[in-house]
Amino acid sequence: MARTRTTKKLAQRIDLNYFKRPTPLKRAKFWLSLLLPLLALIWIASRGLSGDHRVYSSGRMSQAHAVLEKECAACHVQQADTFSAKAASKACASCHDGPVHHSPPERSPDCAACHTEHRGRINLSAASNQACAACHRDLHTKGPDSKYENHILSFEDNHPEFAALRTVAAVPARDPGTIKLNHAIHLKPIRRGPTGPIVNLECGNCHHATAADADLTYADPKYRAASASYNESDEVLPLHAGTLSAPKPVNGRELMAPVKFANACASCHLLTFDKRFDEGVPHDEPSVVHAFLVKKFHDYITAHPSEGRIVREPNRDLTGKALPPEVRILTPSQWVTERTAEAENLLWRKTCKQCHTLNIGVSADGPANIAEAKTSTRWMPHAKFDHGAHTGFTCVSCHAKALTSSESSDVLLPGIATCRTCHAPGPDHAESRCFECHTYHDWSKRKEVKTTFTLPALRTSGH
Repeated sequence: MARTRTTKKLAQRIDLNYFKRPTPLKRAKFWLSLLLPLLALIWIASRGLSGDHRVYSSGRMSQAHAVLEKECAACHVQQADTFSAKAASKACASCHDGPVHHSPPERSPDCAACHTEHRGRINLSAASNQACAACHRDLHTKGPDSKYENHILSFEDNHPEFAALRTVAAVPARDPGTIKLNHAIHLKPIRRGPTGPIVNLECGNCHHATAADADLTYADPKYRAASASYNESDEVLPLHAGTLSAPKPVNGRELMAPVKFANACASCHLLTFDKRFDEGVPHDEPSVVHAFLVKKFHDYITAHPSEGRIVREPNRDLTGKALPPEVRILTPSQWVTERTAEAENLLWRKTCKQCHTLNIGVSADGPANIAEAKTSTRWMPHAKFDHGAHTGFTCVSCHAKALTSSESSDVLLPGIATCRTCHAPGPDHAESRCFECHTYHDWSKRKEVKTTFTLPALRTSGH
């Protein structure tokens, strides 16, 4: 007889408490669930008792602060045996002599708001764009009297054209310098001196970074060896009062050095003044040039007294002017005075005027008044730039305006569009975050601090 199998009979054969029976796997899970939390608590307690608070940290510290990874109290305020979540700004100032953010102190952000720690071995000075935009997306709410652009999110978003290139009241930007220079002519084949060969000048023949050696291809050893009565600081414009400087130069190649006549111009632009002499006058103040001429002519007439007898040259007669006597006999003093006046007339009206601006015309009572050079060494007072980081590019790659500039008043800085061709987000571009170009602290107001840590103590407690 066949056996009858029903659902009821099958259900009666199943042990409904099978899940309650112990098994090796269940026992392992049970003990792991007890032991692992217990071990974690014991480890955390042991770290706390040993004074190592890294277990409570949200991550490793930056390279600059790695030595303080076991010194939580150095940055975080301790209250009731707990540390504050954020580092105190006064704790930062206890080690760093850098000043606060350049905005008014009452509106300056905390250090940790821009320089966030515990993100690994990062560059702590590389503040994020979000940190900058927290204030700069609407500066009027932070300070209605702000003189900076009100709404900037990033270099790509709403960043204005560089201030040195902006048109103000329909007036284009101008170089305040008074030295006359036609870049377009100098960057084409040009004759080296009155009778010299044709040469092709390069930007580096005249311009070089402050820490780099000058190119002496067109220098004159005599002028390089000579000392000048004026200071180099007299030739450059003082920095704007609001200029923010970095704590120290990175490599000395950030700015370009002012062009010197002795290094870049002397072998082409001769300062000769009389056919009797091969040498030129000093490249110096007009009073120094005047004294040089007087002495030079005095020494010459002393050695050649016969030249005090001057015979009129017919081919130099000027129509409409009274003819001088055919023969004149001059005393040495008179001869020196006439020759000096002729030389100065040539220098002030032609040679010097070719490059310099004369405030006052030639006067019989004294030398000309030459305007100060007013050379700009730093065009962007609120930004920093490193020429050394751009040595792989030709000068005209960025300063393309120099190829067509015929006026010395032209500002030859590259515009923001030129910078954006390389500096943009993404792996195929150069860094474009705010910190790359901007200095946020006014380092002229830095203060020295009293140090608190000793190397042996850190070495014992830290690494």
